[in-house]
Amino acid sequence: MRQFLIVLAIVAGGVALLMVAGPAPQRPAKTFTFNNGAEPETLDPALMTGVPEHTLAMALFEGLVTYHPKTLKPVPGVAKSWTISDDGLTYTFHLRACRWSNGDPLGATDFLQSWRRALEPKTAAEYAYQLWHIKNARAYTEGKITDFSKVGVRVIDERTLEVRLENPAAYFLELLAFETFMPVHTRCLALHGKKWTRVGKIVCNGPFVLAQWLPRHRIVMHKNPLYWDAAAVKLDQVVAYPIDDENTALRTYKAGKIHWLNALPNPLIPRLKKHPHYRKAPYLGTYFYRFNCTRPPFNDRRVRIAFNLALDKDRICRYVLHGEYQPARAFVPPMMPPYQSPDGMAYAPQKAAALLADAGYPAGKGFPRVTLIYNTSKRHQRIAEVAQKQWKETLGVDINLVSQEWKVYLKTVSTLDYDIARSAWIGDYLDPKTFLDMFVTGGGNNRTGWSHKRYDQLIAQTDRTADAAARLELFREAEKILVCDELPVMPVHFYVNLSLLHPSVQGFYGNPRDLHPFKYIDINQAAPK
Repeated sequence: MRQFLIVLAIVAGGVALLMVAGPAPQRPAKTFTFNNGAEPETLDPALMTGVPEHTLAMALFEGLVTYHPKTLKPVPGVAKSWTISDDGLTYTFHLRACRWSNGDPLGATDFLQSWRRALEPKTAAEYAYQLWHIKNARAYTEGKITDFSKVGVRVIDERTLEVRLENPAAYFLELLAFETFMPVHTRCLALHGKKWTRVGKIVCNGPFVLAQWLPRHRIVMHKNPLYWDAAAVKLDQVVAYPIDDENTALRTYKAGKIHWLNALPNPLIPRLKKHPHYRKAPYLGTYFYRFNCTRPPFNDRRVRIAFNLALDKDRICRYVLHGEYQPARAFVPPMMPPYQSPDGMAYAPQKAAALLADAGYPAGKGFPRVTLIYNTSKRHQRIAEVAQKQWKETLGVDINLVSQEWKVYLKTVSTLDYDIARSAWIGDYLDPKTFLDMFVTGGGNNRTGWSHKRYDQLIAQTDRTADAAARLELFREAEKILVCDELPVMPVHFYVNLSLLHPSVQGFYGNPRDLHPFKYIDINQAAPK
C-alpha cells in the first residue's frame, strides 16, 4: 500500500505541473527509468560533485569527447577529431557544426568561456582542479594571474580549439568527458542567474533535454532533436527517480516502475543473488570515512589511527555486506595494474586502545562526544552502527550517528561542519592520481582540512615524471603517507556494483565506473515485462 501511495503522489504531482504548463504530451514510445539514489544537488556541470549529478550530466550535456559505452574510452563528442603534439602538451580539437537545444550555434568560444567560469575563484567549483592540467589554469584559480589569455586555452576559430597542458597527461582525453569540462550556455546563465538550470530555462547540448523536474519525485528528460547525433539516440525519454531508501527502490523495481536499480538492500543480497536480473561487476570506487583534521580530537593523528585500528573491516564486509565487498587497507582500488598500493593497517584493537591512551584518552576517558554523519541509506546506517559499537567496545568512546539528506550532507562536509563523515570516491579516470590528488592542501575535494607538505610535493612530482615506473613509486609513497602515517581518511571497503537490470534494456554494459551513456541505451519493447 505504501508503494502505491508513493506512486500516486508522484503522478498527482506530475498532473499538477502539467495543468499549469499546458496539455499533457503524448507518452514517448521508448522510456528508460532508473533510480538515481538522491535528489541532485545541482544540474550545473561546473558545480557538480556527486555521482547522481554526473549521471544526469551525461544525458543533458556533452564535452569535446564522450564515453564509449563498453570500454569508457574517449570517443568523439562535440569534437569530431583531434591531434596531439609530439611532446604531448598541445591538443588541437576540430569541432562539429553543433547546436544548443535552443538552436544557438555551439563553438569553441563556448568551451573557453565555460572552462574560464569553472576556473574563476568566485565560481567556487570544487572540481576546478581537474582543469589544472591546462597551462596556468591553477595560477588563474589561485589568483596568481588575472589575465585569462595566459591560460592554455585558445580559440583558433569557432571550429578549432587549442589546449596546452602544463605536463603530458596520458589520461587527459578521458578526463575531457568529465562534467567539469562540459560546456554551459553562458548567455542562458547570464539571463537567468542561479535559476538557469530550471525547466523551461536550461539550455543543453547533450542527447536529452530537461522536460520535468519534480523535486524528490522524478526528473524527466526527453530526446534532444537538435543533438548532433540525434539519429543514433534510441530512447525517447529518460526518467530518474531520487529514491534514497533501498527497500522502497526495490519495491519500485519489482512493481515494474524502473528498469535499473544500482543499489540493493544489504539484508536482501543473499536472496537477490538468485534473482535472474541480478548483476555483479567491478567498480572503481572506495568507501571511506573522513576525519575533520581541523579541530580536536581528530587533529591528532594518534586518534585517527586508533579509530582505524579499532574497526574490524573484514567483519563488516563478511557479515554486514554479505561477502560481496573487499575490505580496504589502502585508498586506491586494486584495479590499476601495475600500480600496487602499500599495505595499510590491519585490525589491531589492543594497539588501538594503547594509542588512544597515549593521545590522552585512556579507555575513552575525557574523550568528547563526536558525531558520524552519513547520507541517508540503510547500508550506510548499518555500517555506521557497527563502527559505533566497535569503537565503543575497543576504545570506550561514544559516537553519535546522524543521517542527512544528500544536499544537506554535501554542504555539511564541504564546510567542514562535522567530526567523522561517511564518504565514497569513484575514479574519474584509470590512473592512481584520480584517487590521490584530491587530498593535496586546499584541494577542492579534500574536505578534511588535512595538509602535508611532503604529500603535496609527491603528487606534484608525478606530473613532471615521464618514467612510468618512477611515477607509480611516487604515488605509492604518497599513498603510504595517506593510509599508513597520517590517516585523514579511513578506507573501509572497495566497491563492487550490485544491481538489478531488466532484460528489456539493451546497449547497457558493465564497466568499472558504472557509467552507462544514455545515448546508446535502447528498450526492447517485445521483451517480457
